[in-house]
Amino acid sequence: MTADLIDVLLSPEEAARPTLHLLRGPYLTVSGVRHEIPEGGKRLLAFVALYGGRLDRRIAAGTLWPAGDDDRAAGNLRSALWRLRHADIDLIDVTRSALSVRAGVNIDVQLLTRWSTRPITCTALPHDLLATMSGVDGLTLLPGWYDDWVLVERERLRHRILHGLEGLSRNLVRAGRCADGVDAAMIAVAAEPLRESAQRTLLEAHLAEGNWAEAQRSFLAYRKLLMRELGVEPDAQLAAVLDLAARQQLAQPGRR
Repeated sequence: MTADLIDVLLSPEEAARPTLHLLRGPYLTVSGVRHEIPEGGKRLLAFVALYGGRLDRRIAAGTLWPAGDDDRAAGNLRSALWRLRHADIDLIDVTRSALSVRAGVNIDVQLLTRWSTRPITCTALPHDLLATMSGVDGLTLLPGWYDDWVLVERERLRHRILHGLEGLSRNLVRAGRCADGVDAAMIAVAAEPLRESAQRTLLEAHLAEGNWAEAQRSFLAYRKLLMRELGVEPDAQLAAVLDLAARQQLAQPGRR
């Protein structure tokens, strides 16, 4: 599922390039063929890729190999680079002072981040609306890794995806694809049931589709969840969305 989503996000030009997968990875695909990354080079490659620019060698070495002195850390870094080159995973540009991912290499996290940003900024491309997913959990960054730098980036990416799903839902509704808009919002709600912005997006998608009863049911379920988990009522603005829709329903001919 993750690979299918990334494939949709690739332009024809990007599809011809190597793609580094950090979601449920790391591994590399070239022309659709999967290549495994040697264990001794995985952390270095992932760290450089997530940094997203020119990374000082000393920072990389000190972060990845904090035990011991600087010389040992530098030696470990050289060893990791050798393991990557020896396995024909030559994705890192190396200078005496810096490291960076070679130009022309796709990184799935960057593709997903750009995708999630476009619906938020109302700049979604036609193929963005074709990108579907069955859930957020399948988009876990480097599962099983618990380094501090991974945990921070994993949480940042998760929230970015949720924002993107909310934006995608609104874009789909505007395009007249209300059912797909409901699906996108429901994925966000399933990932974070207490997230009010996701609940509001779902409510608006139901109403755009004309499903007043579904919108009311979703709101009442969210209200019950909030009271049980946090002991608070939904924000008044969320309730106002439903109230406005109710007044509009009553104002229609034959509804009184």
